[in-house]
This record gives sequence, structure tokens and C-alpha cells, in this order.
Amino acid sequence: MIVATELVVAMRCPLCGKLDFHSISRFAFAGAKNLKITCSCGAPKLIVGTKNRRQFWLQVPCVLCETNHLVYYKAKQLWANKVEFFYCNDTNVELGFFGPEEKVHALAEKYEYSLESLVDGLGYDDYFYNPEIMFEVLNCLHDVAEEGYLYCECGSYQIEIDIFPDRIELNCKDCKSNSVIYAENDEDLNKIRDTKKIELASSGLKSVKDLNKGKKGKRKNSKRTKH
Repeated sequence: MIVATELVVAMRCPLCGKLDFHSISRFAFAGAKNLKITCSCGAPKLIVGTKNRRQFWLQVPCVLCETNHLVYYKAKQLWANKVEFFYCNDTNVELGFFGPEEKVHALAEKYEYSLESLVDGLGYDDYFYNPEIMFEVLNCLHDVAEEGYLYCECGSYQIEIDIFPDRIELNCKDCKSNSVIYAENDEDLNKIRDTKKIELASSGLKSVKDLNKGKKGKRKNSKRTKH
């Protein structure tokens, strides 16, 4: 009889939005200690704990309702030969999934576990002025962040992203510098596509000053959604 000792968790970071895969071993819980998983941006993504190694709990920071969800699983559910999903308790939207490594990677590839599917699940397709442009701009922004080139001049990589119908606002959690990237038309998309590095400054975007060219002062009082 073969007993599984490894599982892989796939989930997005509640701060930067990056999708990543994390391996968890049964042996990581020797002494009933908790396992903390963080994103490459430094944000906490998941805490897994147990008292008796028969039942485990997952504490999940939710990207949707900005709170922590607590989910319980038996050991045989975690280290099983199938993929399990965990959800936001308030919206029932999928936050991530776990299971055998090959199955988790295959599922992520098959469904293209992307921001588009997350937004579609929330019913925000009609929320944006130009959904296609917004999704592409966000994807470009994520590419810059994944390469480690989204940061603030104060040295912090803790950048919050607030999404509005027409724009994305970037905010440094440490020094509170902020700036705006518009996402309404092809011109906005082309600007971000040509961007390889984004550095926030107290005066705006230090490294890509032309991103907001021609749109200074244009702000709409719109409902925002956290990403």
C-alpha cells in the first residue's frame, strides 16, 4: 500500500494576485507545528495546522472579502489521490485547490486559472468599461510583478492593487505612495505592454512617467474592487 506524503496547493496571492504552487509534506508537521506559506511578494497566503495529525485546518486570507476563512480537513482528504477545492464562505467563489502535483498542475493549465475566470465568477464582466482591455492590462501588470519589477522607491514590494471600472490604482503599504494606470482603450494597453519596470514614487510612477500622459486629473468616483 502506497501512502501519499506530499500535496501541492495552487492559489492566488491576496495581495499581488500571483498564482503559485506550494508543496506540503506530512513530515512538515512534526511536533504539531503550524506551516506558514507566503507569496514571493512577502504576503501571507496560507497557514496549515494540526494538533493530532489526523485533522488539519487551513487558514486562508480571502482575496474577495478581505478576511480569513478557516477550513477543516481530515488527513485522508488532504493526502488523497484527487483534487479538492476551497472557497470563499461569503461568495462561494473558488480561492484555490490542492491535491497530487501532476493533477493540480494539469487542472491549472486546463482551466487557465486566471484573473478572467475569477472576475467572471464574481459577475464583474459588466462592471468594467472595457473588460477585455482591463484583463489584458492586469495580466501585463502581473507579469511585471512576477519578474520582481513592481515596487516602490522606498524599497517596499508590498504594493496593493485597487481595481476600478476604468483604472487600476497602485498603493504602497509602507509609505502610502500611489499612482494610477488607466485601462479603458488600446492606447492604455499599449503603454503597459511596453513597460518592463514600475516604480512607485511620492509624485507618481517614477520609472514609467508616460503611463498616465494626457489623463492627469481624470478621476471617477466609482465603486472599487480589491484584488
